[in-house]
Amino acid sequence: MRRTILFAAAASLAAACGESTTSPYPLTSASDHRSANRTGDATQGAVFTETNAIAGNAVVAFARATDGSLTYAGTFSTGGRGIGGTSDPLASQFSLVLGGDDNRLLFVVNAGSNDVSTFRVDGANLSLVGTTSTGGTLPVSLAVAHRTLYVLNAASNSVSGFDIGNDGTLSAKSEASSPLGAGANGGAAVRVSPDGNWLVVTEKGSNTIDVFPVSGTGALGSPVRSGSSGLAPFGFDFVNGDQLVVSEAGSGASSLYDIAAGGRLNTESASVSTNGGVATCWLIATTDGRFAFAVNAGSGTISGYRIGVRGMTLLDASGVSGNTGLGSNPLDLDLSSGDRYLYVLENGTGRIGAFAVGADGALSPLAGIGGLPANSGLQGIAAY
Repeated sequence: MRRTILFAAAASLAAACGESTTSPYPLTSASDHRSANRTGDATQGAVFTETNAIAGNAVVAFARATDGSLTYAGTFSTGGRGIGGTSDPLASQFSLVLGGDDNRLLFVVNAGSNDVSTFRVDGANLSLVGTTSTGGTLPVSLAVAHRTLYVLNAASNSVSGFDIGNDGTLSAKSEASSPLGAGANGGAAVRVSPDGNWLVVTEKGSNTIDVFPVSGTGALGSPVRSGSSGLAPFGFDFVNGDQLVVSEAGSGASSLYDIAAGGRLNTESASVSTNGGVATCWLIATTDGRFAFAVNAGSGTISGYRIGVRGMTLLDASGVSGNTGLGSNPLDLDLSSGDRYLYVLENGTGRIGAFAVGADGALSPLAGIGGLPANSGLQGIAAY
């Protein structure tokens, strides 16, 4: 009975974190370098999100200037299909991720056609390398390590692994593929530890976190399953080696864990509350492991956490480090290279919100950029 209740609650909250979508901008050809022409030498990086459109998925790209401001760069077809929707239809994090040397590759899930697209990245311009079947159903999240791409297939409760070729092409890698543990349900995110030794999957439906050992060649061992401290573990990131911070969509909180020998999770800080944040679904940490930021989709806020030797605490007692506004329905977030800027996908208002990140973890709002269709099924965000 308890499991049934947890599953129903998690499903409801996932909907809060998470139906026909049109491209927000006209498709851009691979040879159209408008972003470079518009931003010139000021271009320092880029921010990407995906339309998740049923008729044809696409990536919307924005060039990032030195001051954190964004300029529309183009819309690039993935060659695959999304599943449409209005508010977080994939209910996941990391649906598109950067990888390869110096972030020269971008990988994107096509949940409607069960494949993954690979792009070469040139500033904010993209060139499609190709699409590759995941071998599973409903791919929702991606991770890169050991020149291996890992794909979380939510409907088939599996992870599929692929070798990444020098040209960005993908080749199926059976030893890097595995079903999730028995009773798996509601896979939300996949991520690999910085040392490449562990692959972790959060399951919001089963209230479980899977930890796979990873060999030096990227092969996966058997998953070790640990119960989540709070309800509906969702987004997460690694800090300080083998520690991970996990957001809890059903608890309005986040927890800090340490991966012990064998892959079992030890809880360092249990369900640290956001003090009123609703649907705490996505989380990203700074590279130095000092700070983590979680998005509260239902309340339009960002909660910041400080991570130290004695665990994890809120940066601000109120639980609010940043505000995207009621109705903004923030769905995902990512940090730019160097952790100078935090970008948030605001589905409810069709915007990419932006914040400068201070040395103490404080967030200062920037202008961001609009022009995306509100409540249109947009998913994921990747920044560099």
